[in-house]
Amino acid sequence: MISGAFGSRKSNTLMNEYSSLLSGAVLRQRMRMAEQSAQVESELANKVKSEFVSNMSHELRTPLNTVIGFSKILAEQNHRQVSSEDVIEYANLIHDAAVHLLAVINDILDISKIQSGRYTLDARELDIKSVLLDQVTAFEADAKTAGVALVTEVDSHLPLVRGDSNKLSQVFANVLSNAIKFTHPGGQVKISATRLKDEAVAIFISDTGVGMSPDELEIAKQPFGQVDGSRTRWREGTGLGIPITQSLVELHGGEFDIRSQKDHGTEVTILLPSRHVVSAAQARRTVL
Repeated sequence: MISGAFGSRKSNTLMNEYSSLLSGAVLRQRMRMAEQSAQVESELANKVKSEFVSNMSHELRTPLNTVIGFSKILAEQNHRQVSSEDVIEYANLIHDAAVHLLAVINDILDISKIQSGRYTLDARELDIKSVLLDQVTAFEADAKTAGVALVTEVDSHLPLVRGDSNKLSQVFANVLSNAIKFTHPGGQVKISATRLKDEAVAIFISDTGVGMSPDELEIAKQPFGQVDGSRTRWREGTGLGIPITQSLVELHGGEFDIRSQKDHGTEVTILLPSRHVVSAAQARRTVL
């Protein structure tokens, strides 16, 4: 009996020691995996920031050089033979460069406000169908020039949503601009919108363009991330197109999803909640 009890205690001791060793090994492995994951994320963030600084140098210098160069020519026209046609052309080039520069600056200011929580919406009930179709109309000329067909399938009776019409216009403009830009001549951009059972609205914008690989898409989702290759970049500029667009949708209480396949195009899904859901959430925040 004594021998049996001693053996049992010894067995329990060994099991406890083994369990302790196993738990320690598992904990150490988890810590190593967490450290490796943090290191990978840190390296990616540093790479993205480095690429952003390099890209910003180009995005700011190019329009500034245009503004400085052609404005100098116009300022010296008394000493040069500058025709009226050239004056108009140079003025248009200066204007386009300034607009591009302003867009770059606005992108940086927008993402800064969003990340710091200082971004506000002028939310009110609006006709989302009109907001969407106004942007489609605005891009018809660009699509025609690019040789890209715009196809719309929008429900005739979409519910009202609560949101900021200017910011939602920016969302649709960002998506449409890039869908057209990265679709080859002869391709198609399809815009559809439907009413969901809970009076939410689902908007789909798909293209037959160049698309992105999973790795490229992951980079494009990062603030300041730029996918290599001018034909696969989400937008020429800061690399803030997807992050800003997604953040604006989420500020409306909605969902943003983008799926892409290399050489087969991209599809963006935007879900906007019922105006009743948004109003109730805002009321709770006011009470709190």
